[in-house]
Amino acid sequence: MVISTSIRLLLAALLELGNDEVYYWTYALYPDLSHFDHPPMVGFVIKLFTLNGLLRDDFFMRLGPIVFSTLNTWLIFVLVRKISNERAGLYASILYNSSTYFSIISGFAIIPDAPLVLFWLLSLMLMVDVLPAYKIDREARWKMILFGGYAGLAISSKYQGAFIWVGALLFIFLYNKKWLMDYSLYIAGLISLIILSPIVLWNFQNDFITFSFHGERVAPAFGIRLDYLGRELLGQIAYQNPLNVIVFIPMGIALFKRESFMAAHIKGILILNGLPLWLTFTGFSFFRSTLPHWTGPSFLPVIMIAAMYWSSRFREIGVTSRILMPKRILLPSYFMIVVLALAVYLINYSPFHFGKIDSVLMGENDFTQDMYGWREIGNSFRQIADEEEKRGTMPPNSGVISFRWFPGAHLDFYAAYPANRDLFLIGSLTDIHKYAWINESRGSLIKGRDYYYIAPSNYYRDPHKIFEHYFNRIEAIDTIKIERGREIMRYAFMYRMKGYLGNFKTPLNLRTATNERANN
Repeated sequence: MVISTSIRLLLAALLELGNDEVYYWTYALYPDLSHFDHPPMVGFVIKLFTLNGLLRDDFFMRLGPIVFSTLNTWLIFVLVRKISNERAGLYASILYNSSTYFSIISGFAIIPDAPLVLFWLLSLMLMVDVLPAYKIDREARWKMILFGGYAGLAISSKYQGAFIWVGALLFIFLYNKKWLMDYSLYIAGLISLIILSPIVLWNFQNDFITFSFHGERVAPAFGIRLDYLGRELLGQIAYQNPLNVIVFIPMGIALFKRESFMAAHIKGILILNGLPLWLTFTGFSFFRSTLPHWTGPSFLPVIMIAAMYWSSRFREIGVTSRILMPKRILLPSYFMIVVLALAVYLINYSPFHFGKIDSVLMGENDFTQDMYGWREIGNSFRQIADEEEKRGTMPPNSGVISFRWFPGAHLDFYAAYPANRDLFLIGSLTDIHKYAWINESRGSLIKGRDYYYIAPSNYYRDPHKIFEHYFNRIEAIDTIKIERGREIMRYAFMYRMKGYLGNFKTPLNLRTATNERANN
């Protein structure tokens, strides 16, 4: 716990926020019952750990997931110790922190997966306690009701949390139908629904746009795409750490052979907790492009089963030490530390180009640019804007525009907001996401006003092509150069957008926007 948390705290101090992280900052800046693409929990986490935005810094933005991942390390140890033994619990905590998804993606980055994994693990702890209950007593009923609360909070973090209930109900139907006759199961379901009611209300008020958006992302398409499937599976291996996956393989073979190294009811709960989520989104990848972290929580049970398997195997061959870990358990952690050190070097210090080297598109497709250079762009923007306004070429406190949620959220967090300027996005609902609502909260673009446009070369869009119909004229101001390792990594081009014409139609007429998107 100390080692892994120290590493995450160091990373939080060294690395700027990524695309998703700065976007979810807007959930805390403009809280709501729900949001365009996700439930509201991640915004509440940010508000809590930044003291309602008082500590608006990369470090404190990430403090929530870092605290959660430390707690999760303890929880998974306690849970596996309870259902197996202490050594298996220790193995589980090590494999958990060796996983890229659990240790970094959900354990370091401030994204919806951070609270999702915490509440998933808390729900799983209660499932192990109560679902196999031979006698449903007062204590079991209270735990079932608490389970409904944790499951509801998981779904309020990310919609994949619904699979917690899927796994629980499958176990009840297959192994312990007594619960179907007990009122506490239905109270638990009601509590989950009450927790989710603000999300349902928000979507009702907004034409269920969230479900339309996500439905389009996973709706089956004609033709099987093996390339999508291959990319999804390779992504899952990378997100779980390839060396972790090697540790999982013998466990999978043992399960297939029906070897006995854990109680049957524990095996049923764990498999049904993870398998439905994994099958669903891996199945979608046969037809649609998916993202590997969508299946991330399904590997919690895999880690736990693997820890119990290896604890059993090492006991058989006489490995008993709780301090000296077997190499196959520790190697994934060593590999993770090396990868993280390399990532910090490549992102913050390396002179290497991984994208285009071009006078306009410098850095495009370079994955290291997402978490580097934005603070420098923000500082330079404020200096240039101050000079512009002192010369009278731009009005005081002019706002900023962009064209999409990324890089728009980065420019908002690092450039516009610190300078007390509003950033607005002009584009379709699928391009600007929550900024369709933020635009209105900030008073919308005002006819006749002038605005700045900042165009990072790694996400460059020519303002004359995308904004010429919205402004009287467009004038170049300056070029910001971002260096790393004494090499220019990318540029940020600044423009004056003069005389807004007042003709951007907000996409918040959601039915129209949804229909237009479907037709296109």
